Amino acid sequence: MAADLTTVVPGQAYPSGPGHRPVTGPGVFVGRDESAFHLATTADYFGWLEHVKTAAGCSRPVRLTGEIATIDRATGRLLASITTAELPDGEIYKPCGNRRHAVCPSCARTYQRDAYQLVRAGLTGGKGIPDTVAAHPAVFVTLTAPSFGPVHTQRSDRKGRPIPCRPRRDALHCPHRLPAGCQRVHADDDPALGTPLCLDCYDHTAQVVWNHTAPELWRRTSIALTRHVHARARTLGIGWVPQVTDTGRTRRIPPVRLSFGKVAEMQRRGVVHYHAIVRLDGVDPTDPAAVIPPPDVFGVDDLAAAVTHAAATVAFTTAGHPANPTGWRITWGAQVDTRPVNADGDITDGKVAGYLAKYATKSTETTGHVSRRLDGDTIDLYANPHGTHPERLIDACWTLGAHRDWQRLRRWAHMLGFGGHFLTKSRRYSVTFRILRDARTIWRRTETHHQHGHPADDETTLIVGLLTYAGSGWHTTGDALLANTAAAMARERHDTARHELAAAV
Repeated sequence: MAADLTTVVPGQAYPSGPGHRPVTGPGVFVGRDESAFHLATTADYFGWLEHVKTAAGCSRPVRLTGEIATIDRATGRLLASITTAELPDGEIYKPCGNRRHAVCPSCARTYQRDAYQLVRAGLTGGKGIPDTVAAHPAVFVTLTAPSFGPVHTQRSDRKGRPIPCRPRRDALHCPHRLPAGCQRVHADDDPALGTPLCLDCYDHTAQVVWNHTAPELWRRTSIALTRHVHARARTLGIGWVPQVTDTGRTRRIPPVRLSFGKVAEMQRRGVVHYHAIVRLDGVDPTDPAAVIPPPDVFGVDDLAAAVTHAAATVAFTTAGHPANPTGWRITWGAQVDTRPVNADGDITDGKVAGYLAKYATKSTETTGHVSRRLDGDTIDLYANPHGTHPERLIDACWTLGAHRDWQRLRRWAHMLGFGGHFLTKSRRYSVTFRILRDARTIWRRTETHHQHGHPADDETTLIVGLLTYAGSGWHTTGDALLANTAAAMARERHDTARHELAAAV
């Protein structure tokens, strides 16, 4: 990669200090890579590193300028203020916060760890969730999409040995004269994985419609799960619980409810499927927000039966479209996996939380397509009705989205039609990301106050930032190199200490 050079004009004043490229003489070209060396040798280099520490590992931090004021909470009096012009680089660096590992590995790492804590707290308790949830019936569910045409895949026999992709004894061909089978054993990095055996036979239109309606299919499935569990309660002879409302009236509510946390995973063929933790809770009529154990007669088998029933019965038909006036039938695929979560078996809380947190940071990159939101100026770069598998999916989104009732398909064409969240949870399953982030902010402020030799005073003072957006990204490649290297070394030391502490325990 060619170095980015800046021309130094004789007689013109240039800023110096951290973040600015050094001037070595009139008319000299100074490269950004060279500026990294000069920045690292300046006296205030470590002060600059401390200043960018919070966003040091970010690929594209947000830069802010303005004023930060400290105000007395009781009187509203201004105690102190500082402008960003007095700070290194004259700006404040804030992490971009992107959850996608392909976009920003550092911010995605933070998001992944928060997701891990969020999912695991719903299985073991902690962070405001009672520890008794560890004894609640819970299942790990995988719901897949139906088939839209044969694709190249990896298969194994009962002993786990790899076998050919789609073996056929006859030499049948599809209507487009392509082989209807595949005798290859695909490796993990084979680019053919997830691609259709015949692009022209594959139903790309139905797939993007399924992606688009997958959140609605999950919503209906969660309703069916709840109804099945309530019907099971009636079968077991468990009566509804009386509850007094705020108006003084008495109503009867179900004795159990479901809580869940789920993540959407984009498969290589470009279709989403869901991994979910479904937990059964009891209901306290005096405190509806409380999380209590369900009646003892309910078990994991009852929960698994509810999931199996809902996955097999929930279906609906979309609204009509000129491409399909009768609409598309939306159902789950035949592959539905339900496994109980327990502390001693293969499906433990730690493994499940790690699995869901890993996929929460991924997106369409597994299909080979990575782009931001598309519009009329950029769609031709990614859509092609006669191109690759991802290009045909994007073209199907754009073509169907031309209808006024299906315009959201164009909005989510870069996501192959899927417009839902990759990680969601029910209200009472666990804590929220905001609670975790606020706790981390408080901890960092407390550590900063202790490092400067005075206690934290967040209870008596209020810090207000009057900041405006100045730009995104590092000023120079050298700045990015130094900041990311320092962050990588800090992460490595942190991981080493964590592993040593775990080994010692």
